[in-house]
Amino acid sequence: MASESPDTFGLGLDEPTQPAKPVPSGVEGAQPYRVLARKYRPQSFDELIGQDAMVRTLGNAIRRDRLAHAFLLTGVRGVGKTSTARLIAKALNCIGPDGAGGPTISPCGVCEPCVAIAEGRHIDVVEMDAASNTGVDDVREIIEAVRYAAVSARYKVYIIDEVHMLSKNAFNALLKTLEEPPPHVKFLFATTEVNKVPVTVLSRCQRFDLRRISAEQLAAHFAAVAKQEGVEAEPEALALIARAAEGSARDGLSILDQAIAHGADGVTADQVRAMIGLSDRGATRNLLGLLLAGDAPGALAMVKEQYDLGVEPAALLRGLLESVHGITRAKVGGSIDPAQSHEEREAYSDWASRLNYALIHRLWQLFLKGLSEVQTAAMPLEAAEMALLRVIHASEMPDPGALIEKLGSGRAAPATSRPPEAPGEGQSAMLKAPGTFAKLVEFLAANGKPHLAQMLHDFVGVVRYEPPTFVFRPVKPLAGDFSRDLATSLKALTGTNWAVEASEDAAEPTLLEQEKGEAEALRQSVLASPMVKAAFEAFPDAELADYTVNDQRSA
Repeated sequence: MASESPDTFGLGLDEPTQPAKPVPSGVEGAQPYRVLARKYRPQSFDELIGQDAMVRTLGNAIRRDRLAHAFLLTGVRGVGKTSTARLIAKALNCIGPDGAGGPTISPCGVCEPCVAIAEGRHIDVVEMDAASNTGVDDVREIIEAVRYAAVSARYKVYIIDEVHMLSKNAFNALLKTLEEPPPHVKFLFATTEVNKVPVTVLSRCQRFDLRRISAEQLAAHFAAVAKQEGVEAEPEALALIARAAEGSARDGLSILDQAIAHGADGVTADQVRAMIGLSDRGATRNLLGLLLAGDAPGALAMVKEQYDLGVEPAALLRGLLESVHGITRAKVGGSIDPAQSHEEREAYSDWASRLNYALIHRLWQLFLKGLSEVQTAAMPLEAAEMALLRVIHASEMPDPGALIEKLGSGRAAPATSRPPEAPGEGQSAMLKAPGTFAKLVEFLAANGKPHLAQMLHDFVGVVRYEPPTFVFRPVKPLAGDFSRDLATSLKALTGTNWAVEASEDAAEPTLLEQEKGEAEALRQSVLASPMVKAAFEAFPDAELADYTVNDQRSA
């Protein structure tokens, strides 16, 4: 029948899928290069990775002769839907090397039907692209053709790819044939959007949901492909490619193909990061540490540095989300991710031991909201910077439970410090909290907080100073976030959560008032000395301009 020609139904859309032996360039008759995704298309169910449940079901059905007349294969891109459909066609029509075999879950791959199906030229295996054959007329040709027996195969197989693209009328025209097809006809449907397939079609098919392929399986598969291609590839580079593939073998092989072309002497992790715009995981951890430490200038500088290296702001936010997720899994004791380095696992474990769930979930929500804003913003870099600054300030807000408790008691809620900073960085810099308030002021001034030190010195009287608790009474109105900023700075320097609270209770004089009082008392003691009195009696108009006491000058 003319309608069964390859041109009509899309046969020959793909070139032969048998892995070809590499031929040196310049040799006469050398085959043109084929991308890895096509060169390493599965040729047997044993080569189909990540779909063990489906293979087991099909194998049992073939052995027991309980084959359905229609199969629907669904899943995300690149998990093997079309490849599986071709393998099923081979399994149904294989006759074995001796020509006497029957349907089998392990087609031989050498008989005429197997070879012809693999090369896309079997006349009884009709592959149709529903995206370009969407109408009733296209389906009518199938309906008319199914009445005729297969030419040379055991079964006439119709593979309809992207079946959800068929029109409503086309689906309706196919229903009767799909429900009661001739015994020599099998239908194999493949789709990425099964929700668009009418339920009347779904009910007539045996459905298989192909799973995303795990990163571990993909990395192992890519390692085998790289070995066959004679390419040296770092395990970390393959792990990065597997993560970027998001469960799709085709996507991963395409990235690997590009990475091989990108690197002259093999595939390295640094090359993969630069090629696909991934943020360096170590840089992401450093950025998270800066955010948790409240270092806004440092965080912005890190963002700019990553942006200049070609890392998209959205990729940076996704990296931070992955880090927070890794911390959470480490805290709950999740299984080890083989794609994580030893250093990364140690960092996550350290953070997990020092962060509570409330802070972790708050960070997750802030980063998630920031990612959404970056993806829709007209200025992604600026949106990312604002999102990270929001993280710095919002992460130090009081705990809601403590806030309610304080409000209920009629007292102001103490500011709470932000979470710990990056492991291995802040720990070595932690200093012991000073024992007195005066020493605290000197401590802040000596460790990069001169403004806070000056404010404490001039305008704060101590009500209670018992580290890590500090209650004070301001002698003049201070900024609303003064307590919070002070607690944050002390936390960053000492590694201890400080409770800083303003109060109206009786307080000691400020350090400035104390110094003025001491200076005035010293001045009066000098004026009361006999020598000074004698000098003023001799010179009544004289003034005390300066004096020296115990080798210390005071004015």
